[in-house]
Amino acid sequence: MSLPLKSPAELASRLDLAAGDRLLLIDPPESLRELAESMRIGKEETRTVEGDRIRKVKDSFDGILLWREDRVGSQSLLEAAAKRLGPGGFVWIIVAMRKVTGVAVPGAHRLGLEDLVRAFPPGGWVHDRETRVSAWHIAHRFVRKI
Repeated sequence: MSLPLKSPAELASRLDLAAGDRLLLIDPPESLRELAESMRIGKEETRTVEGDRIRKVKDSFDGILLWREDRVGSQSLLEAAAKRLGPGGFVWIIVAMRKVTGVAVPGAHRLGLEDLVRAFPPGGWVHDRETRVSAWHIAHRFVRKI
């Protein structure tokens, strides 16, 4: 799936795509994967994996970018992604916005910020910022409290 991204050069900066040596992309659309790879030339590793294959990934990463629209199966995927985050790293979760049309998943079944906050308990995680990714998607960033 390819998706028109909102201001790709600025988006790469806002999502910290060049930060850290190791970045894990989970279920990204082709346009976002290509953007991440172009921003990370010379970095140690940029790995792309499908969500149902996350358990095969055993390494830890400085950053994780996860694309998820549907609530179904999201809790286990978010937990698995969080386990693969290295110290001082970040997790970006990109979700479809609630009140937009044009997304395949109905609004009632979309993953939202309230679902993400429950998945990343406040005792260990903090939602520190968000950014618009496309006309239909928004990214939420979570980091571990130190």
